Amino acid sequence: MIDLYNILRDNWLLLLVGQYPNGPMGGIVCTLVLSVLGIALAFPLSVLMALARLSPWRILRWPTTALVYVVRGVPLLMVILWVYFLVPLLIGRNVSGFTTMLCTLVIYEGAYLSEVVRAGIQALPRGQLEAARALGHSYLGAMWAVILPQALYNMLPSLLSQFVSAVKETTLGYVINVQELTFAANQINNQLLTKPFHVFFILAVTYYVVCYSLTQLAKWLERRVMRKRQGQLGTAPAALPATAAPAET
Repeated sequence: MIDLYNILRDNWLLLLVGQYPNGPMGGIVCTLVLSVLGIALAFPLSVLMALARLSPWRILRWPTTALVYVVRGVPLLMVILWVYFLVPLLIGRNVSGFTTMLCTLVIYEGAYLSEVVRAGIQALPRGQLEAARALGHSYLGAMWAVILPQALYNMLPSLLSQFVSAVKETTLGYVINVQELTFAANQINNQLLTKPFHVFFILAVTYYVVCYSLTQLAKWLERRVMRKRQGQLGTAPAALPATAAPAET
């Protein structure tokens, strides 16, 4: 325990923010920034991909379905390497490891979130889409104004759970020198040399605390959404007043 305390006392700033402000941002702050930006940028892409997969037009549905299956069917490390070597070829210059990992998370999380969005849309009664179309909305207008607001609210717990996954996925940024939390822990281990168990135990506990807290928040949101949905379903319309029977003649 004394060794753990000493390692934390001497290296807490490196684990927290890396070498910032004297160098690039790193540590747990870099991990959380990568995760937040990855989910934030992947979410609009996932909505477009989900709508394309649900669209009646094959020219949109088939390529999007193929992309989702390919991205979901390969390891994340493979996607990181594809982006790492492909992006410089496309733009003609090298990019940082942070940018490479961010692009990877946007593609990878976009594919996974698109299935969450698609499931949320399909979970709604189909009669709502038909009613919106009957009121004069186009297909896209009905999706935007009627279906998506309800689906996205119901998907909040799943979105937060995917954010937890993104936090853990950032650990693979270590292979392309992204200075996130795992990279910082490895720097500490290289300095100490004789205490790898202590260093990576601290790393594991840090990830556990962050992910467990976010998971509990996701469960709380899920219960809140469920209670609201049950309250809406349990609300019965007020009984119409009985009309007086016509007088017999």
